[in-house]
Amino acid sequence: MLNIGVFGTGHLGKFHLNNWKEIDQVNLVGFFDPNDQMAKQIEEQYQIPRFQSASDLMDACDAVDIVAPTIFHFELCQMALRKGKHVFVEKPLTHTLDQARELVKLAKESNRKCQVGHVERFNPAFLALKPFSVQPRFIEVHRLAEFNPRGTDVSVVLDLMIHDIDIILHLVNSNVNNLSANGVSVISETPDIANVRIEFDNGCVANLTSSRISLKKMRKMRLFQKDAYIGIDFLEKKTEIVRMDDDTSGFDFHFELDAPNGKKTIGIVAPKIESTNAIKMELEAFKDAIINNTEPPVSIIDGYRAMEVAHLILDKIQHQPH
Repeated sequence: MLNIGVFGTGHLGKFHLNNWKEIDQVNLVGFFDPNDQMAKQIEEQYQIPRFQSASDLMDACDAVDIVAPTIFHFELCQMALRKGKHVFVEKPLTHTLDQARELVKLAKESNRKCQVGHVERFNPAFLALKPFSVQPRFIEVHRLAEFNPRGTDVSVVLDLMIHDIDIILHLVNSNVNNLSANGVSVISETPDIANVRIEFDNGCVANLTSSRISLKKMRKMRLFQKDAYIGIDFLEKKTEIVRMDDDTSGFDFHFELDAPNGKKTIGIVAPKIESTNAIKMELEAFKDAIINNTEPPVSIIDGYRAMEVAHLILDKIQHQPH
């Protein structure tokens, strides 16, 4: 039985508590939250004890789940790793890149499992791509959200775009060669909308747009590669693959197209999307990594790499002409 404590019981923290209570081989020891009013509500609703200090809760646990605001991530992760605890921490990994580097070093020295909460890796629309060969040459992403003051402690790049940065780095698996970015602060003190172009060593190019001041929600990624187009709708949980192939056996639908070098068979595949709980899946993956002594699916290195690119973007935005 794995003893786990939750740090931070705000909007997302409650989702984590609900899911931990349903996961096998886990004992939810308690929670830490400095907000007295929130803590009283959580104690009554979940019937689990509130610990008066983060240190006391860590001492009672094998692993910690950090869902506190980003500015507290470093302090809590550092304390947990120094106490020899496994760590799950919500994205972004930390508030600054220097803090992230320090945590990577600490995690290696402590030999503990450390997973970062990039939940879109567990989105069923993304998981549906697993059987297919994905080697994108061009990527286009739009992640738009309505304004919510809850996320404005960090920029839209660290709040929303970092999801897509992580997925693109995972898919492309190549070093960033060049990067250009523009961003505007409209409502908050940090950029609320940003547009980015990332060029990779292998020739792949990604264009990303993220906004938290949109009138409608959108979370779409389009991947273009030789002989294929892949569309992923993270919000509607839909995936579509359009590709050229003379073998029509795997297509849901196909048609012929006259091309300059003869007829081409175009096929469309809409993979079956399994209904899943992405947060529960990522927490279960963390638990399994500890129990089976395997690498977490979204490692601390993955979290650091996404942050590194995000901070390159923020630096470009900061130094853009005004």
